[in-house]
Amino acid sequence: MTARIEHLVTSGTFALDGGVWDVDNNVWLVGDDEQVLVIDAAHDAAAIEKAVAGRRLVAIVCTHAHNDHIDAAPELAKRTGAPVLLHPAERELWDQTHPGVAPDRELTDGQVLTVAGVELTVLHTPGHSPGGVCLYAPALGTVFTGDTLFQGGPGATGRSFSDFPTIIGSIRDRLLSLPPETVVRTGHGDTTTIGAEAPALEDWIARGH
Repeated sequence: MTARIEHLVTSGTFALDGGVWDVDNNVWLVGDDEQVLVIDAAHDAAAIEKAVAGRRLVAIVCTHAHNDHIDAAPELAKRTGAPVLLHPAERELWDQTHPGVAPDRELTDGQVLTVAGVELTVLHTPGHSPGGVCLYAPALGTVFTGDTLFQGGPGATGRSFSDFPTIIGSIRDRLLSLPPETVVRTGHGDTTTIGAEAPALEDWIARGH
């Protein structure tokens, strides 16, 4: 059975540094008719559980721990029995949203997650936040970038726990080396490709940003 990618958009708020903003989040599901993996359980556990549609949920993977990407994760885990996976450098951010509730397992750079016969490699890409990760699935020709890379450029770095030179370094070292046709599936907004984003990113890097 061939693995496929499914997409759900959920709506809620993002809160950090005393500000609150309305946001739409991309929730990605990778799997087949038997099992599935969820990337970023945002806002609406019931809607995500409906998209899982009775399949075995092997893991709830958090690309980072800003509240809008993890707010539904514990509830989804409770409903499905699936473990929540998060990079340990995100724990301080996680605890702001879910104090007293720990993720189940840690994500590490180079770790390989498998669902429906497809491998997703964890790429640690700090900058938007300290423990941000992307998930690269070469068999599907795609990378799930969370808030590290969007259509039009890198993720925001103007708030706590973020750093612009760090995110540019992460993109340069971990993402621009991927095949240009790799589809970039983001945490918010439209998809793009590595090749489409490369010229502007390489220009920023050349100018020392």
